[in-house]
Amino acid sequence: MNSLIKNELIKIFKKKGIYITLFIILAFVILTNCIYKFFYNIGSYSYYNENYIGNLKKELATLDPSKPSDTSMYIDLKTEIDIFELMKKYDKNAWQREIISSKVANYLKEKNTYLYIKDKDEIKSNEIDNKIKEILLKLEKDDWKYFAQEELKRAEDNIKELQKQKEETIDKQQIQSLQASIEIAQIDLEIAQYRINQDIKYGNDYMNRALSRYQEESKNIQQLENNKDNLKFEEKKQYNDSIAQKEINKYILDNKVDVNKTDDLRGILSSFFNEYGLFIIVMVIMIAGTIVSEEFNKGTIKLLLIKPYSRNKILLSKFITVFIMIAFSLIAILGMELIVGGIIFGFESLSIPILEYNFNTNTLDTINVFVYLFTSVVEKLPIIILLATLSFAFSTIFTNSAVAIALPLLGYMGSDIINLLATKFNVQFLKFFVTLNWDFSQYAYGQLPLMEGLTIQFSSIICLVYLLAMIVTTFIIFKKKNIKNI
Repeated sequence: MNSLIKNELIKIFKKKGIYITLFIILAFVILTNCIYKFFYNIGSYSYYNENYIGNLKKELATLDPSKPSDTSMYIDLKTEIDIFELMKKYDKNAWQREIISSKVANYLKEKNTYLYIKDKDEIKSNEIDNKIKEILLKLEKDDWKYFAQEELKRAEDNIKELQKQKEETIDKQQIQSLQASIEIAQIDLEIAQYRINQDIKYGNDYMNRALSRYQEESKNIQQLENNKDNLKFEEKKQYNDSIAQKEINKYILDNKVDVNKTDDLRGILSSFFNEYGLFIIVMVIMIAGTIVSEEFNKGTIKLLLIKPYSRNKILLSKFITVFIMIAFSLIAILGMELIVGGIIFGFESLSIPILEYNFNTNTLDTINVFVYLFTSVVEKLPIIILLATLSFAFSTIFTNSAVAIALPLLGYMGSDIINLLATKFNVQFLKFFVTLNWDFSQYAYGQLPLMEGLTIQFSSIICLVYLLAMIVTTFIIFKKKNIKNI
């Protein structure tokens, strides 16, 4: 058996195709890392630029604000130009830009509305202009805490007003609605306090993104909890996802570590299968889809079968070789990423753990990058094994390499459509289809599966049944195959 496997490996590595495939994968790995390194964040602030605003000014010049048909468009364009003129005073990453877009923009539009509508109101326009000047003065003084204190006071006032309304209301349904509004307002208060206590300036850095995500997910959780007993399956998944994201972003805020960062070596490794899964599958299918059929096409199957080995042993040696090549493909592509990613990004990011919320223990788990990588590959392994076995079966049964490669690839590419149909329309009989069951990452850390009713035990049985059906059929047909006329 060992000599048969050794011979199969020698034949595979004598082919030019495998080295061409590896070279193409290496080129893609380099391209992927370069995109993340040099182009990932380009365009974050490209909306307001000189060319764009120049076009707006040209368009503005063609409009007459005194014409009712042009007034609305004129106000919108004038406001955008005014926003840009204020923004360009500050660096693209300055906190002032966020205040301009979130607070000053509304005042600018209101001011322009009073200036250009038919019934102009210069008094109100001047009042708003004074308010804008007050804000701009705070921006120039780098006084971001002024705006944070404003948010804090607004949240406190909102809570007091809602509590007052609740005390004066006797209608139970309205009381419940007011209580829900109070809880949402308390989240806004918590966020404002967090910003002040943690000294988080406004902006678009990872701390602000974490703060916004924490606020968003907290509100989602609050809204879903108000109807927790009547949640549909998809809403339960949304609820769990919000809990996980809330805790992960709280970790970022508390520890000041950007664990959501994806444009570094750690980030790429954390989504290794998403980045390179297709290449792993293509490489494995190419090997599995030709390992038997080429013997028939070249006529070398006769020379193989006259050796003192049974047909089952010969076919088993080829099947084991496919599994060895699965391991080789994973190690080779992982090695490429580690070397290329390490050169481009450095290895410092590997010290930052991966975070996963564990619903079995209701805790946030911090996981070493390589432990997480190994676990995620094992969870995806059934996909690779089943596709490789299907390709191997077609290669043996049809003795046609093109069919053995093309059909499994088409099946893999179409699996997302099948899964979408099953989950969106709750097509229960499709849960017996292998594509809904072969990705075991859906069960990781106690999270809810793709479709209601699926369990890890059920998916294991389904995958095993499909695997055994393909293996048994393949061995039976190969054993009975007539090779006299080949």
